[in-house]
Amino acid sequence: MLLGLVLLVVGGEFLVRSSVALSFKFNISKLVIGMTVVSFATSAPELLVSLQAALDGSPDIALGNVIGSNIANIGLVLGITAFISPLTIDKDFYKLNWPMMMLLSIALYFMLRSGLILDFKEGLALMISLVIFLFVLIRRSRKATDIAVETDEVDETLQTTSNFKVIVWLLIGAVALFFGSEWLVAGAKDMAFSLGVSERVISVTMVAIGTSVPELAASVIAAMKKEKAISLGNLIGSNIFNIASVLGLTAMIHPIPVNNPNILSQDIFWMLGFAAVLIPLAFLPKRLSIGRYKGALLLGSYILFVYLAFMGGN
Repeated sequence: MLLGLVLLVVGGEFLVRSSVALSFKFNISKLVIGMTVVSFATSAPELLVSLQAALDGSPDIALGNVIGSNIANIGLVLGITAFISPLTIDKDFYKLNWPMMMLLSIALYFMLRSGLILDFKEGLALMISLVIFLFVLIRRSRKATDIAVETDEVDETLQTTSNFKVIVWLLIGAVALFFGSEWLVAGAKDMAFSLGVSERVISVTMVAIGTSVPELAASVIAAMKKEKAISLGNLIGSNIFNIASVLGLTAMIHPIPVNNPNILSQDIFWMLGFAAVLIPLAFLPKRLSIGRYKGALLLGSYILFVYLAFMGGN
């Protein structure tokens, strides 16, 4: 399982580099690369884990990985980052990003509840909603005067990368992601069996934390260096991509049934709760800031979630 995680992180990094270098060769603007190419590439580990799990007949891991990652992004990553260095919030957070995340989270709940399966049509609807969201996001950013926030994660030095390097990076990324996802899913199944808990418990906790490691590492390093810590927009964007592209694409390739009732009775409500609480945290008591106390509250809530998941065991 650990080796699978390492390969996913390495594969994700090489896929991001090769995708950005390739995008520059096709003369795609830095803004569009940052918002689409980088976002899709960084969601690749989650996508491959969920797809592998669905194809292997482990839908609990496919769903638990995404739901758990969304909980971890807010409870664990945002909690630790805000505790180290307070975050400021821009108006795009409550005008566009947060409403979209809430809308997709609620839509996912009703889609799963309606027939206890996420099928091709629902997956397609999620993907279409993502395309519309990205279109709106790119249009808004093109009108904005300062778009540095959206493009600072795109490495301009990749503009001069040779074709040979791009192909090698793509191959390394693809192979590492393929084996990483296989080993992580196999390891998660074995670990669940040996600990005497369900696959759902392992996926919403350990697998989800594992696939959130890149976001956590980037956030903590930025916060400790007192640089602009990873923006709230990045984490919310990751949650939007997890639901819309990871589950959307997976469901289009292979339907995802809900086998474990706890996914709908517990996990998804934790996900909705962590998403919903961001609005009161953003405005009370100090407006447009998430500081140490709020970070500690998020982190404490996340630890409680993990504890209750393991105590439930099924």
